[in-house]
Amino acid sequence: MFDLEENRKKVQRAILVGVQSPQMTTGEAERLLDELEELTGNLDIPTVHRLVVKLRKPQPAFLLGSGKVEELVSLARELRADVIIFDDELTPAQQRNWEAASKIAVIDRQEIIIDIFSERAHTKEAALQVQLARMEYSLPRLRRAWTHLSRQRGGGTGARGQGETQLEADSRMVRDRIAVVKKELKEVIQHRHVQRAKRLRKPVPTVAIVGYTNAGKSSLLNALTNSEVLAEDKLFATLDPTTRRLELPNSQHALITDTVGFVRRLPHRLVEAFKATLEEAVVADILIHVIDVTNPDAEQHFDTTMEVLKEIGAEENPMIVAFNKIDALETPSDRERFLFTHKDALYLSAATGEGVDELKRHLADQLNAAYRSTELLVPHDRYDVISKLHSIGGIRHQETLDDGVRIEGLFPPALAGTIAPYLIPPTNDSQRHPTSPAQRKLQP
Repeated sequence: MFDLEENRKKVQRAILVGVQSPQMTTGEAERLLDELEELTGNLDIPTVHRLVVKLRKPQPAFLLGSGKVEELVSLARELRADVIIFDDELTPAQQRNWEAASKIAVIDRQEIIIDIFSERAHTKEAALQVQLARMEYSLPRLRRAWTHLSRQRGGGTGARGQGETQLEADSRMVRDRIAVVKKELKEVIQHRHVQRAKRLRKPVPTVAIVGYTNAGKSSLLNALTNSEVLAEDKLFATLDPTTRRLELPNSQHALITDTVGFVRRLPHRLVEAFKATLEEAVVADILIHVIDVTNPDAEQHFDTTMEVLKEIGAEENPMIVAFNKIDALETPSDRERFLFTHKDALYLSAATGEGVDELKRHLADQLNAAYRSTELLVPHDRYDVISKLHSIGGIRHQETLDDGVRIEGLFPPALAGTIAPYLIPPTNDSQRHPTSPAQRKLQP
């Protein structure tokens, strides 16, 4: 296989090819190609030409028809291109056919995305996930790699026989390495599950920020928590999940996590590979679905994110839809196009802070709705319990009495065992608001 990671610096002249299906508008095809150009630009691959090809029916040999193949090959020679990059996924056979016809490397969107993930994965788990995705992508394309090799060495009969033997050995090596990586990955994931289980035993609510790549999720995390998480204006700036403490109204707090951004035509193997990151959304008490309100494909981005959330089983989680970057709207009326389909959405700017406090209030309200209002009478010798309640947050009122400390607050279900011995049963108004030591005594 053409190793994009190793040969990227050699690639200086790329032709980008978008494929417009009958169900797709010209504008949508162009914007997808814009996205591909941004992806390749993040890898410092210069584009010398780009075009959108209308396709009525995919052809098995080249995806495109023979006439368009000849036209593209001729264009590549004329422009002295050293790579053709398709926005659509190519099968291994189609890649081999294209490279045989053009005599240059031909890759697709999958390979570009895998290379970006490889460059930006920092944790051990993310690096292993990318390595696994790359090997699984490469395995059916090994014959293509030896096609490159045979062209370099010449095409004698002996060379072909030797190549086939090497191909078999290389296939075994890749399969063995896949097995080793899967084993390493299983151990890392088990360790992460242990850490997550410890965290979930702590009765602290969790929030996950999800959304299309480059929607401003990391910027929103920074705005909510006064952090300085990497937030760049480029696709897939965040690959590894980042968790911070979020202070909310009423003395509450939560753990909030920034997750990897989604993208249209994301290779399925990478959805699988990054379940580790996406699982933060599965276990979260609340999701913040961030959408770039300035993007003309905002609705498609919303749908893409919802599809992935459904695939990982997180689409039913409580969700706040937040349209970001309202500071970049030319007129306030621009937001009206979303009001019919997203009536309860919030509008904010992570860059200026507008709407961020309102989002915090919505988060607090949703968490409060999930918790039960509780009154406790904690003995004076159990300040360890009182301290724990303060560390969790949610205390609305505290009063020191002769026989203990009366506390009113909203506490998560995970604290049920801790607070059970100190509950004041809310059977009537006098017991809900006790006025005497006798009334405040706990019932057996």
